[in-house]
Amino acid sequence: MGFGLWALGVIMKYLKVLYIQVLIGITLGVLCGWLFPSFATTAKLISDTFINMIRMIIAPVIFCSIVTGIAGAGSMKKVGRVGIKALVYFEIVSSMALVIGLIVANLIKPGAGIAHGSAETSQVSEIAKQAETFNWGDFISHIVPSNIIESFAKGDILQILFFSILFAVGLKQLGPSGKNIIDGLNKINQVIFNILKIVMKLSPIGAFGGMAFTVGKFGFASLFVLGKLMLCFYLTCLLFIFVVLNAICRYFKFSFWNLLRYIRDEILIVFGASSSEAGFPSLMQKLEAAGCEKEVVGLVVPTGYSFNLDGTTIYLSMSVIFLAQVFNVDLSLGQQLVIIGILLITSKGAAGVTGSGFIVLASTLTAMKVIPLEGLALLIGVDRFMSEGRALINFIGNAVATVVISKSEKAINEEVYLRVVEKA
Repeated sequence: MGFGLWALGVIMKYLKVLYIQVLIGITLGVLCGWLFPSFATTAKLISDTFINMIRMIIAPVIFCSIVTGIAGAGSMKKVGRVGIKALVYFEIVSSMALVIGLIVANLIKPGAGIAHGSAETSQVSEIAKQAETFNWGDFISHIVPSNIIESFAKGDILQILFFSILFAVGLKQLGPSGKNIIDGLNKINQVIFNILKIVMKLSPIGAFGGMAFTVGKFGFASLFVLGKLMLCFYLTCLLFIFVVLNAICRYFKFSFWNLLRYIRDEILIVFGASSSEAGFPSLMQKLEAAGCEKEVVGLVVPTGYSFNLDGTTIYLSMSVIFLAQVFNVDLSLGQQLVIIGILLITSKGAAGVTGSGFIVLASTLTAMKVIPLEGLALLIGVDRFMSEGRALINFIGNAVATVVISKSEKAINEEVYLRVVEKA
């Protein structure tokens, strides 16, 4: 009797922990999608509603964090230095992700022996049309908003980031008279994070909806056809996380494992929702609480969500090689180097565009002119099962990048980081 009460107490204790609740939500979502596939439509509504609740606070979080960080304490020289460091870091790490994806795909050959004639091509023409109008050259000009109210309404991260920096510069030039505005924005930020705490309590339901929709709509059958590609992709993701990112953390003298443990709630939420946006505001809050300066967090995390898409670049590079193998197109080393160059540019256009992975992939194939665009039909059914991996790599990569830039700038309270993360 005593043991039973003790066991019940332990179970109830762990059920109050968020990541345990999310794990339960994910498990129930998989079972529900498998046993009741007709529930997929309702499950998508649940998942989309949760993600929308997160999205509604992303814009104000970015704006308040950047403005209060830069105008409150930082110097513009430091802002420029942090921005340049972040962009250089993003390009180096993204290049490594692309190369790893190409190497693994060439070694394992996931596309060998797959019949492309049986693929459904109904959605390919629509994707091709979007790719035709998709001009990554316009990406730069798109950063400058023509209507900032519209940018906030649409949640366009890069445009909000651009305006926030300009607003911070203008506010900083007011000097002491701008202090009241900074104090007001700090209070608004606290309110927003209180809203975030409420939303995060619903994350197990959001994770349940995301997994139930994925399994219910696409089923497990599509996994058997392209299972080799799935295994290849997730193997590459693991190599990137535990070799590349782990090595970066070691070089900058902080524990990768402790950082993962610190953000484990957000990792599971991102996995369940198949969207890195689901953990975006909470990641910023946790990194600030871990001693990283608000100014650096406010710049690196939002920028990383547009320029540091390591999971997306792995997916794109592997998809190109996979389709080349399906159609028996023997790509030379020179052609594969061209692929790396094209993807380093086109992948940057994947930010903030629904279904952007396919559009960017289509534009890349169009630029190469050696692989039939019809091959995209093979990836449509299995893409959703790889979206979790892409979202996780993007999310973890941005967490690591923020700590790395903070350390390189000496913009981190080491005592706080040690207490909160390393010894938590």
